[in-house]
Amino acid sequence: MTSIEIFKKKVSQLIKLDLFNYKNTQLERRITLLMQRNNIPDLDQYYSILESDKEKLTEFIDMITINVTEFFRNEDKFTELENEIIPMLINKHGKNLKIWSAGCSSGAEIYSIAIILHKMNILDKCILIATDFDENIIERAKKAVYSRYEVSENILNKYKNYFTMDESCGTFQLCSEIRSKVSFKKHNLLNNGFEKRFHLILCRNVVIYFTEQAKEKLYKNFYDSLNPDGMLFIGTTERINNYKQLGFNLVSSFFYQKC
Repeated sequence: MTSIEIFKKKVSQLIKLDLFNYKNTQLERRITLLMQRNNIPDLDQYYSILESDKEKLTEFIDMITINVTEFFRNEDKFTELENEIIPMLINKHGKNLKIWSAGCSSGAEIYSIAIILHKMNILDKCILIATDFDENIIERAKKAVYSRYEVSENILNKYKNYFTMDESCGTFQLCSEIRSKVSFKKHNLLNNGFEKRFHLILCRNVVIYFTEQAKEKLYKNFYDSLNPDGMLFIGTTERINNYKQLGFNLVSSFFYQKC
């Protein structure tokens, strides 16, 4: 094995996340950048630091999981969700929808769904679950305090009743009525088992960092976790090339329905 492969194997065991599921070029570039930023000369020393320094280990996990998100990201797709996809699901399954945000990051997307359901007067009937591998980002998601980068001016104007601004630090707190409806959990998408009977699964801008083999495994697991006619919503930079073989229909761009 090469030195980088040995490093990846040891770190995978340390953090309980298989780094070999990530694309080599992107992952190795990030590892190199972190080493340069911290003036670490070689991989052996870097592993020793990760093993003993919790702060550096957290920095490494944050680098891998790429916690970038915002409310109503690609707003036109959330409009489609509200006007077409969710009404379609309600028509087939009723108002008691079970929804999962996989790789939820700081929670902006699952909270966006919760706001939509609240507007439709069905939030209290639904189950909303959000998961991520990064425990620190989960804790941040539970607090639901966001920067201007995560809540655009346009979204604030539309949904101002759902946020309270802290003028001293320029952040925005999501209201407790929405926060309380989402259950956050730690979950490893490529190793842990999946819950079943979901009507809608969001996994957006997560798999772009995975190998093709890891993607196929993940999409198969999502398929198995959906109810018949359930919907998988992916990111606008992503495609499921073999969706028909997996058993999906392409209902609209980035929306795949279980046959």
